[in-house]
Amino acid sequence: MASTTEPTTLKREEEEEEDSKPAADDEDTGAQVAPIVKLQEVAVTTGEENEDVLLDLKSKLYRFDKEGNQWKERGVGTVKLLKHKETGKVRLVMRQNKTLKICANHLVLPTMTVQEHQGNDKSCVWHAADFADGELKEETFCIRFASVENCKAFKDKIEEITESLAKDSGESEEAKTAASLIEKLSVEGKDKEEKKEAEEAPLASEGKKDDDEKQEEKSGDGK
Repeated sequence: MASTTEPTTLKREEEEEEDSKPAADDEDTGAQVAPIVKLQEVAVTTGEENEDVLLDLKSKLYRFDKEGNQWKERGVGTVKLLKHKETGKVRLVMRQNKTLKICANHLVLPTMTVQEHQGNDKSCVWHAADFADGELKEETFCIRFASVENCKAFKDKIEEITESLAKDSGESEEAKTAASLIEKLSVEGKDKEEKKEAEEAPLASEGKKDDDEKQEEKSGDGK
């Protein structure tokens, strides 16, 4: 007598085989669908193309609100120190993550000083004439880094730049002073020559007058 379980088993196996077969690929009709909107490549400029990156660190920036007498978050992103390839000027630029909105943009001047924020060795504070909002504003900034090492690297780099700028400025002032002295000596020498010529001019005029008078006397005697 045949077992009644065999048909059921075979049916189950057939169903499993059917399930295990790969699904048929969608039939390719060969039709081509044109895109609704054509996107063109647009060259994006950041204004940093002619600058070399001296420092690039992730950080969080705060601005001191004088009216509210409190620190307000300016943005989280990357702070950079950029040196212009032609002018040699260095500026601090920070952009917010994702939106890339500028939250700090100012020159690093020889007079700029960065100090450690009291009670937090991962933060620094400084003053600057900032241009992030499209107009110069005196701002007090506080920047916080993820580590003490990054904060120290930022502070040390700023000090290195300001010292270099101060040195170049001093040498430039010396050069200007020397050029001014040379110009002054040249002017004084020229003035002396002109004065001498002015003093000698009447004498020459008198000598010529005497010669003219003698010539007239001779002409009179001849008559």
